[in-house]
Order: sequence, then C-alpha cells, then structure tokens
Amino acid sequence: MTTVLSVLLVLASALMILLVLLHKGRGGGLSDMFGGGVSSSLGGSSVAERNLDRFTVGVGVIWFACVIALGLLLAYP
Repeated sequence: MTTVLSVLLVLASALMILLVLLHKGRGGGLSDMFGGGVSSSLGGSSVAERNLDRFTVGVGVIWFACVIALGLLLAYP
C-alpha cells in the first residue's frame, strides 16, 4: 500500500508542477499558448483557464490525500 501511494504521490507531484506552469502568469498562459489571447470582460477567465483551475485543484486534493495517507501509514506501522 505504501508503494502504491508513493508512486501516486510522485505522479501527482509531477502533474502538479506541469499544471502550475501552464497557469496564466503576468504575460500569458494556456489560453495564449493556443492563440486565445483575447478574453471577454464578462466571463472573467476563459473556459480553458477555468477547466485548468478545476483540474489543478483536483490534483492538489489527490496529492494532499496521498501525503496524509503516507504519513499515517508510516507513523503507525
């Protein structure tokens, strides 16, 4: 069980790094990468950015759950 959680943690960590780097910074982001630099003032952010936000939060929850589970498994063998 510890091995499975460790592998899942490594995968979630790598994916989290990739997702954070895709987010919009001061200049561009995922939307600018694919030519969608024009955003509407009514919607706030583009659909791609909102979906990226949701996916990043989901991966963050998985990462956090893996850290807690590994901590509990290793603290109480």
